[in-house]
Amino acid sequence: MEKKTKTKAKSKSTKQKTTPKQPKTNIMEALLKKRGLPKIKIGDLIDAKIIKLEKRRVVFDIGGKAKAILGNKEIKEITTYLPYLKEGQKIKVRVIADESREGFPVVSMRNFFEEGKWKILEDKKENEEEIEVICGKFGKGGVFVEFMGIRGVIPKIQLIEEYIKNADKLQGQKIKVKVLEVDRDKNRLVVSQKAAVFKTSQKELLKHFKEIKKGEKYKAKVLNISNFGIFCEVNKVEGLVHISEISWEKVVDISRHAKIGDVIDVVVTEKNDKDLKLNLSIKRLQSDPWSDIEKRYPKNKEFEGTIVRKADYGYFVNLAPGIEGLIHISKLTGNENFKIGQKVKVYIEKINKRVRRISLLLPQKAKPVMYR
Repeated sequence: MEKKTKTKAKSKSTKQKTTPKQPKTNIMEALLKKRGLPKIKIGDLIDAKIIKLEKRRVVFDIGGKAKAILGNKEIKEITTYLPYLKEGQKIKVRVIADESREGFPVVSMRNFFEEGKWKILEDKKENEEEIEVICGKFGKGGVFVEFMGIRGVIPKIQLIEEYIKNADKLQGQKIKVKVLEVDRDKNRLVVSQKAAVFKTSQKELLKHFKEIKKGEKYKAKVLNISNFGIFCEVNKVEGLVHISEISWEKVVDISRHAKIGDVIDVVVTEKNDKDLKLNLSIKRLQSDPWSDIEKRYPKNKEFEGTIVRKADYGYFVNLAPGIEGLIHISKLTGNENFKIGQKVKVYIEKINKRVRRISLLLPQKAKPVMYR
């Protein structure tokens, strides 16, 4: 009887040893099956809810109270994103391993790191919420900034007055800004320090923008001067007087026409509905000197003008504000040595009103045959 019992025990022991081990790759599947949860496999992109958010540990609910954890490599990156994540938030994660040391599946937030930050910016713009950026160098476009690895810019006119003239002082600083433009396809981010400091609302801006009428005259405050125009503010809406719209005369030095802080008269020529900005003009508040040019400057009459520029191909002569003509080198004898500011007598050879161009001739001892 005792022998039989030993034989039976030995037989049972042998059976236990020969029972095949469950493959490791099926552990997660078996666990989920046991709990009646949906199947997931490595490579799946799934919706997960953050249930624990710390610098060294992020835990997710991947459905039916099953947990997953963030991989160790990405834990090192999470600090950058912590201000924009919260417990209870749902994000897309990708399954990268069956099981961690704790027995949970391991997931990756790489999809969020690459795409989610753009979604954050889009949401911040939509809700008019502030973000914090790190300022870099100041360049032609403004102050370069960085947000979660995305490079953007604060245009000079979007800085508060303190930094408009000293933008370099912002380098290395963390500041609050509001999102003005965000486009992930163009990798474009434009933000405003001014909007954050003064709590400017896009809804209010849109209201002011709609109130402004194209073709109407307004008072504009000069915000900044660049080499291509004058940046202004009309009823809290930004606008630009392009260099070509400052005067009917050729503009060489814009600073002679306006200074930061000046209040000037402008007319609205265009409204840009996409970015809520205005195209403005100063010169269109005055009559166009070319409107009756042929009547004012007939061919059979001598006129006096002033030499304003010398070029390789001749001399430019100013006849009146906004009206210049050219004495081409082919019309010169070669003995002329006119000085800038010198008065000269000229005749009209040809006028092209469409391209605003006048060809001039110097008087001869006898009038040219064409004038007889």
